[in-house]
Amino acid sequence: MREFKHTIAAENGLHARPAGSLANQAKQFKSTIKLSARGKEADAKRLLSIMSLGATRGTELHFIIEGEDENEAEKSLSDFCHEHL
Repeated sequence: MREFKHTIAAENGLHARPAGSLANQAKQFKSTIKLSARGKEADAKRLLSIMSLGATRGTELHFIIEGEDENEAEKSLSDFCHEHL
């Protein structure tokens, strides 16, 4: 199991476009990828699930990745967050 946290710096938060891109990025991996924020949990492979978090600027996202390609998924998603969120 791999975990990392990222605080959203993007002015518009985790709105539809970056949430969709995040879901597409997560779908590339076989691992289970959970995302939580403000006491809510989401499946990082599902756009509507991510959107339900209502994550705005300053929100800390917590990723939990578990599976056969968890190391690659962690690096890819962490890089995505730093570039887009």
